Amino acid sequence: MSPVIDIHSHVIAADTKRYPPSPLSGEQSGWSRERPASFQRMIAAMDEAGIAKAALVQASTCYGHDNSYVADAVAAHPERFTGVFSVDVLERDAPERIDYWMSKGLAGLRVFIAGHSAAVKDARLDDSRSFPAWEHAGKAGIPVCVQLRAAGLPQLAAVLERFPRVRVILDHMARPVIDDGPPYGAAASLLSLARYGNLYLKLTTHNVRESGAGKGAPGSFFARVVAEFGASRIAWGSNFPASEGSLPGLLAEARAALAALPDRDRDWIFFRTAQSLYPALAGP
Repeated sequence: MSPVIDIHSHVIAADTKRYPPSPLSGEQSGWSRERPASFQRMIAAMDEAGIAKAALVQASTCYGHDNSYVADAVAAHPERFTGVFSVDVLERDAPERIDYWMSKGLAGLRVFIAGHSAAVKDARLDDSRSFPAWEHAGKAGIPVCVQLRAAGLPQLAAVLERFPRVRVILDHMARPVIDDGPPYGAAASLLSLARYGNLYLKLTTHNVRESGAGKGAPGSFFARVVAEFGASRIAWGSNFPASEGSLPGLLAEARAALAALPDRDRDWIFFRTAQSLYPALAGP
């Protein structure tokens, strides 16, 4: 069986004195309180699931922009992890903060201002104050993850056009509405962004579990997404432990949902795309 790389998992420290919560929204997410996973537990879960490597994504709803725990996890196990950090891209020192966290071994930026738990009310992805950070990420050659919903996709398009050199990874595929079924007209705003070659999709447990809603079906929906974007621009992420369930269970759900795709497409989604986005995850 081909190797598997998980590009969206979160680690939460048991030691709250050394790593105190400081969520962006001011309120810590329920999952990070109720089912935290230390990086030691993450490795055990990865071993049980048969996942070779993972990109640990900063838990913004627990630690805000303090990426210390992700950095320490990567430093402890660089053979298994790379890290995606968060900074306040609206601040003038954002380029310096990007350099700082890259110096700690982290290899991707997460812009978390327009997600389900938005850090700032009415914040916009295309705010001109963030442009120096975007430009710096492009020069540094690191991918940028963004989290937003369908209403924010026009902002994403503006950023993709302005920074064509920056590889942008859309967290949870923006949670498209697909219950209308084929040809998935309700997801048109997402599918239309396939024209931007620098946009990648992060296919997570949210998408797997929502793919059968209403008249939708995993086979037809994911085939449509691959037809538009190509499997080389799609990568799987478990969202463990934010999504309920064991890591082996989440991987099994994803495998089942994508079972109708050709082997080559699944290889890209489960590990090759991850390696192209995060070279640190390449190799044995």
